[in-house]
Amino acid sequence: MSVKKEQVLQALKRVVHPESRKNIVELGMVENLSVEGKEVRFALKFSRPNDPFIASIKKSCVSAIESQLGEDVKIRGNIGTNVPERPKAKEVLPGVKNIIAVASGKGGVGKSTVAVNLAVGLKHQGYKVGLLDADVYGPSVPKMFDMEGARPNGKTEDGTEWIVPIEKHGIKLLSVGFFVKPEDALVWRGPMATSALKQLISQGDWGELDYLVLDMPPGTGDVHLTLVQELPVTGAIIVSTPQEVALADVIKGISMFTGDKINVPVLGLVENMAWFTPEELPDHKYYIFGREGCKQLAEKLGVELLGQIPIVQGICESGDQGVPVAVDKESTMGRAFGELAKKVAAATEKRNKEMGPTKKVEITQK
Repeated sequence: MSVKKEQVLQALKRVVHPESRKNIVELGMVENLSVEGKEVRFALKFSRPNDPFIASIKKSCVSAIESQLGEDVKIRGNIGTNVPERPKAKEVLPGVKNIIAVASGKGGVGKSTVAVNLAVGLKHQGYKVGLLDADVYGPSVPKMFDMEGARPNGKTEDGTEWIVPIEKHGIKLLSVGFFVKPEDALVWRGPMATSALKQLISQGDWGELDYLVLDMPPGTGDVHLTLVQELPVTGAIIVSTPQEVALADVIKGISMFTGDKINVPVLGLVENMAWFTPEELPDHKYYIFGREGCKQLAEKLGVELLGQIPIVQGICESGDQGVPVAVDKESTMGRAFGELAKKVAAATEKRNKEMGPTKKVEITQK
């Protein structure tokens, strides 16, 4: 004996959606119902693609039909689902062309100094540049730009609140350090730190930029994962001194970025404090931390050595005084960071020609 549509609908009225507490027929969820003999087919319409009850409601439909119309009714495997398309994820920083992460395997190698002066060097090359101080536990950007105590302005557009970066030397700046007192220690758990960083990224009014330079925290940790998950990082630059103890951590940093889960290309290495040059003897080089350690490691790992930055008294003084040494582009250090900026721009251009567009990293737990 064949089955009728009315009988199927009557059976399906026993199936209730747990959220609305109404049956699926009343809710208009049953679509494209067809009956041929004892073979029943239909689709269930859901209002959202991630409805948690999709599987359980389909199972309940099978049970209701078999219990009311007999187990010989062919219904198993004949229930489809109609769900709306998932909304496209909002593009992060759509006006930013390249995002460059400046990282180091360990602290104390001058990573922030390199990040700050690289940003200045890129600005001198005619690029529109922003600098995000992502070193949430030890923000250096306010001090190095003489902006301690400064507070970014806010604005509201179309119901969305934005944080307006502070501009200094033509560079847009945001840092957690702009929102805390310089003498206060940041005693934050991981989620608090990453939440603050996410806010600077998602609510920062960065506008159109050729380069957004990220001053990363030293080492590897939660903040690094947050950044690559929130931002499509174009490439990473690893900073180190020539010392063997620092170079050992460089390998860890490279492994983090180039691993299967993150897969962010490393544009190259920067050897900071490559040698000491007294200002009164500019032609003299003293290799107090070892000689060409980064150069040798770069050759071994098959990555580019982007620059060798000497240590001079002026670079320390400029950082303490809040004027990046690269601001004076005609000085010895200004020229050194200018050359670094040119090489970074060239490496970025090469990367963009040879590789696809950058994407945010999706890290799933198994």
